[in-house]
Amino acid sequence: MQGQDNSHDMNEKIMIVEDQFIEANNLKLILQKAGHAVCPIARSVPLALQIIEKEDPTLVLLDIFLKGSLTGIDLAKILIEKNIAFVYLSANSNKQTLDAAKATQPYGFLVKPFREKDVLVMLDIAQYLHRNSFRRPVYPKSLTEPLAVATNGNIDFTSNTRTQTAGGNFNIIGGSKALLNILSKVDMVAPSDTSVLILGESGTGKEKIADYIHQHSTRKNKPLIKVNCAALPATLIESELCGHERGAFTNAFEKRIGKFEQASNGTIFLDEIGEIPHDVQVKLLRVLQEKEIQRVGGNQTIKINVRIVAATNKDLEEEVAEKRFRIDLYYRLNVFPITLPPLRDRIEDIPELVHHFIKKYTAENSKDITGISDAMLQAMKNYKWPGNIRELMHFIERAVLITQGNIIDDPSLIKDFYRTPFTSGKKIDDPIKTMDDNERDNIIAALKKCNGKVFGDDGAAALLGVAVSTLNSRIKKLGIGKERVFYK
Repeated sequence: MQGQDNSHDMNEKIMIVEDQFIEANNLKLILQKAGHAVCPIARSVPLALQIIEKEDPTLVLLDIFLKGSLTGIDLAKILIEKNIAFVYLSANSNKQTLDAAKATQPYGFLVKPFREKDVLVMLDIAQYLHRNSFRRPVYPKSLTEPLAVATNGNIDFTSNTRTQTAGGNFNIIGGSKALLNILSKVDMVAPSDTSVLILGESGTGKEKIADYIHQHSTRKNKPLIKVNCAALPATLIESELCGHERGAFTNAFEKRIGKFEQASNGTIFLDEIGEIPHDVQVKLLRVLQEKEIQRVGGNQTIKINVRIVAATNKDLEEEVAEKRFRIDLYYRLNVFPITLPPLRDRIEDIPELVHHFIKKYTAENSKDITGISDAMLQAMKNYKWPGNIRELMHFIERAVLITQGNIIDDPSLIKDFYRTPFTSGKKIDDPIKTMDDNERDNIIAALKKCNGKVFGDDGAAALLGVAVSTLNSRIKKLGIGKERVFYK
């Protein structure tokens, strides 16, 4: 970690709770080689509790399945009471076990077989998180001051002298607690070479966070290569990532350098990682484990040095449970997960985001817009923004284009915005729903009835009488996420 003392505190002790002798011993050797003090190895919960009382460890590396009737999850609950940090050691686990493990809020997961670098990086992260208790913003209070002042019922942005934003020059806008908590974690992980998995709904700014991580890393002067995995045909993903040799397949008229080689000594951003086909997942796992690739049609192994930042709007744990995503790849990517909050959970950032986008699109379109009406801004705060920041951005772009005066204050904008009739800025009691609204409500009702399940005879697809692929397509198009099914 940047600015962090790499020497180990003499009072820090690490305990290994693992019932497989070879794996436990390998871990012990890795830790001792790095200068860590290591407690005796425990192979069961009762033995672990005896050692804890005697040795007082500061961090526990904890296997889930142990000898005896008690599991690592049972021990984790005791460690929480004793305020001892812990990281799970895991091989393949089903979703139920994974959910139970995550509910104990560990400081991380390490996947077997263990690599020395992964163990030491995870150790540093866990100890840092535990010492600093990253539940509070680390940014100045001034970042949460009001953005603009109200003047005659309008929000006037020209009088605002505050120019600092939480993301510096990287367009990460806002000062809400939800955002600042995320950025505190981003600032912690950015200087390292740790793989980062960015999670969040579409439009929450995952690519912006990837940019920020790269620009605040030691690789900032090297390439940042971006790949949208969802935009690539399944047959071309491997070639795109690893490259190909001349004649490797039809139309491969010349050798091509893949994205991993292009990102040499830099960062590769794999957006929509959940869309990668299963057979390519195996090869990506090899890249993560061995730090090497093979071009399609070639037999030469090429060593690579890249940092991987991945992102997805999918629930990867659900994908793992449905056998669509490899659990070992999930663990490799999930070393340091960052979940971005949806815009509806950071509504206090809306004024500043509005300000930013008004300035952007006013400049681009040579307009002279200085603010937005208070009524309009309040309506925007009341909206749930299923498309998140991307939807807000597109709305402001359109508003700037059609606004004639200096203030955005057009009732027709609100009407179109909500797709609901308005009179004098107020909703009609019984608005007419669009076809999409009706379809969205019907799908959500079916998903609720089926407890969120899409597949099978008791799934929503069967209930609605449509193919699973058709339903998944409509869910994606209509922006229906799990939170809208269970918490609407």
